[in-house]
Amino acid sequence: MVRALVVDDEMLARQILIEHLAAVPDLEVIGQAANGFEAVKLAEEHSPDLIFLDIQMPKLSGFEVLELLGERAPAVIFTTAYDEFALRAFEVHAVDYLLKPVEPSRLADAVERARQRLAKRTPAPSAEQLSVSARPPGKTLERILIRHEGRVHVLPLERIDYIEAQDDYLSFACNGKHLRKQQTMSDLESQLDPTRFIRIHRSFILNIERLARIDLYGKDSWLAILSDGSKLPMSRTGHAKLKELIG
Repeated sequence: MVRALVVDDEMLARQILIEHLAAVPDLEVIGQAANGFEAVKLAEEHSPDLIFLDIQMPKLSGFEVLELLGERAPAVIFTTAYDEFALRAFEVHAVDYLLKPVEPSRLADAVERARQRLAKRTPAPSAEQLSVSARPPGKTLERILIRHEGRVHVLPLERIDYIEAQDDYLSFACNGKHLRKQQTMSDLESQLDPTRFIRIHRSFILNIERLARIDLYGKDSWLAILSDGSKLPMSRTGHAKLKELIG
């Protein structure tokens, strides 16, 4: 018996999908969620085998739900009206998806593929992989999700002052607070808008809107002075990239 969770912000879409799933043998719908936060809560409480997950939802997208679940994420079948580029990306990564309105025969095929994947314990691509692959060309990251002291913080990028690498974590400085997330600097850097965020040092990425001035610190080294008084080290390469951007 496959235990499934249905997630969609549209009640009618959830109801239709649950009706179709009632005809699928050896599958039990153990819960439904109307938004991403409910989905994360239910998935963590009930540990479903499979989740039918809408991608475009308010508050949290389907990709962000998977990011928060991390290694605890079940097998996923996306239900989406996504564009052709995203669908090609899903196919490349062997991810199952259903186009709305969902057709019962296509649903049955997708569930069968999910059963096979569950039986083989095939690892799914990470939420990060999917999000990057499905993002249209030229579209950069708009916000960061961080779990901190039992809470989920949705941090718009424009609120970030700078990002610091700390071992296997990144520390996001925002209004005098520091929130940590396990992620590599190079991975995050590749998703940021290069006209707004510059890697000025191997351990620091700067939001250039927070830059007040640049001070010479020593031979081939500088300090970026932020509008709140923070001082960040700047390498020769970082200084050159920043000067090229701001002129």
